[in-house]
Amino acid sequence: MIFTALPLKGAYTIEPEVYQDERGSFYRFYCVDEFRQIGHDKPWVQLNHSYTKSKATIRGLHFQLPPHAEIKMVKCIAGKILDVIIDLRKGSSTFLQWTGVEISAENRRMIYIPEGFAHGFQTLTDDCEMIYHHSEIYSKDAEGGIRWNDPLINIKWPLPALHISARDQQFPLITNQFQGIKV
Repeated sequence: MIFTALPLKGAYTIEPEVYQDERGSFYRFYCVDEFRQIGHDKPWVQLNHSYTKSKATIRGLHFQLPPHAEIKMVKCIAGKILDVIIDLRKGSSTFLQWTGVEISAENRRMIYIPEGFAHGFQTLTDDCEMIYHHSEIYSKDAEGGIRWNDPLINIKWPLPALHISARDQQFPLITNQFQGIKV
């Protein structure tokens, strides 16, 4: 696996090393020894799958508050998305900055998202499927979110947003009083 640091400290893209022959291909998308090289030492305790039917759908931007703050690793197994993360860590040099990475079934890229980040994505094709690894079990009482079109964050979504859940549309806007998440 090839880990490439993203502009937000602690976040990485992960490119698998693909082995191919006449039968097809094989690659790993997790190895405890390789993940230790980036400081990952928590077990994956929950694995989720999402299916999104329509292009231009936005999901997110979600996070879990301490003590349930989680590390995520996301992989697109069908279709193509723009995956977006926002650094919400109190005191971080990249506090409230975002970055986006195109991941797809074709490019096999994954994103490693540290604790204290919000995460969301926009589908760039119809019929997108995502796999999410989580280092913490979901806790409804610890869930948080940021509105997809928060003007303070100013994410440059590639497509006009066509489908957003009612829940995701109700997330609050960030104010100057927001001090961040202590992880």
